[in-house]
Parts: sequence; C-alpha cells; structure tokens
Amino acid sequence: MFGVNRQVYYRSINRERNRQQIATEVVAMVEQVRMRMPRLGTRKLYHLLEERLSPLGVGRDRLFAIMKANNLQITPKRQYHITTDSHHRFRKHKNLIESLEINRPEQVWVSDITYIGTRVNPMYLSLVTDAYSKTIMGFNVSKSLDASGVVPAMEQALEKRIYPEQRLIHHSDRGLQYCCDAYQELLSKHQVACSMTESYDPYQNAVAERINGILKHEFILGITTSDLKLMQKLIDQSVYIYNEE
Repeated sequence: MFGVNRQVYYRSINRERNRQQIATEVVAMVEQVRMRMPRLGTRKLYHLLEERLSPLGVGRDRLFAIMKANNLQITPKRQYHITTDSHHRFRKHKNLIESLEINRPEQVWVSDITYIGTRVNPMYLSLVTDAYSKTIMGFNVSKSLDASGVVPAMEQALEKRIYPEQRLIHHSDRGLQYCCDAYQELLSKHQVACSMTESYDPYQNAVAERINGILKHEFILGITTSDLKLMQKLIDQSVYIYNEE
C-alpha cells in the first residue's frame, strides 16, 4: 500500500470509524436533551452529560468540536421588550437585600417579568424564585402586564411555603405590577416584607433576571405561538425540568 504498513493503515481506519461512532452517539445525546431544552448551551450540556460522555473519552473541548462540526452550537439572540413601568403613584419600597447575606431557603424570593411569544402579540411570564436554592416557587403566563399576571405567581409560591414561621422578603423591581394595592395587600396578608430595586438596574435583581433568562433563552425562545393555554403548558413543563434537573 504505497509503503504504508498494512496494520498501521487499518488501525488508522478503525480509529476514524471509532471517532465517527462516538460523534454519532454524542449528537444523539445532545438531540435528546435539546428536545426538552432546545436552546441549552454547550457548557450546560456538558455538565448534564458529563457522566455519559466520560466513558467515551469526550471532554468539554471535544464536545465543543463535535457540536461545531454538526452545526449544533447555539447563537445567542438579543431581544428587548420593556416590562417595567416605574412611573406611577404607588409607594416604592426600599432595597432590603442590598447588604443581606442570603443563607437559607425562603429568606428572599425574587420576582420578575419577561415577555415571551411574538412581539406582535406577546405574552408575559411572571416568576417567583427562591434566591438561595434558585428554585422557581411560582409562575404564571398572562397576556396582560397588570397585577392579574403577577398575583397568581405569588399565590402559587405562597402555597408551597415550607417555613411560614420564618421571615420572608419579597424582592422585585419598582414596576407598577408589584407596587399596586392588589400585590401589596397579598404580601401584607402573608406577612412578607417588601423590598425593591432603588433604580432600574438589572444587577439589583440579578437572580430573577437570570432565571427568567434561562427559561426564555434555553427553553422557549423559539416558540412563537399565540395560544395562551399551549404556552402555559409549555412553561409548566419547562419549570418542572428546570426545578428537577
């Protein structure tokens, strides 16, 4: 074979076949995960699949290479839609968590709203997240940006409380939805202290912004349905996967 040792030649062929077989297995794993989390990035995929990839000899760099070769990398999409109206007559509360050390569940819950669906006919996802465990405690999908969208999310979270005797702080931006009477009365009824950002600075509510971003960009960004019931079902599935995995 033109001076090439036969054994060396066939070993080379077998190595290439083995690499291709491993790549095929890895792609199948990725596609299986992406069926539930369609925009999950490579780093988080590696974290989820590490135990299955290790026996194949696939580390993070090789996973990146396989993803790139098979056009499986995710291109970030930047979308912006204003959901906070802080120009209103209601009381704006002080930031109670700025210097607080968060060291237990149900010490601080953070809330935020993000738009989902289409820009022409958007829906709004309201989340209440435990700042310590990062567990989503309550959520709601609505076609309205008023209190009717955020109150059900908080009510759902309150039903799941495990330590009702301990002090709980609710932290959010200064949006009308969180400052209005209906929401503040709900907090007062359950003796939940109210904390708010002191300016429109995403870093003052970073946990809530990040969890909203994970659900939006890794699970449901590409979904453009205007069917509210369908979107609610998809969000329910996404929250379950996020909390459990």
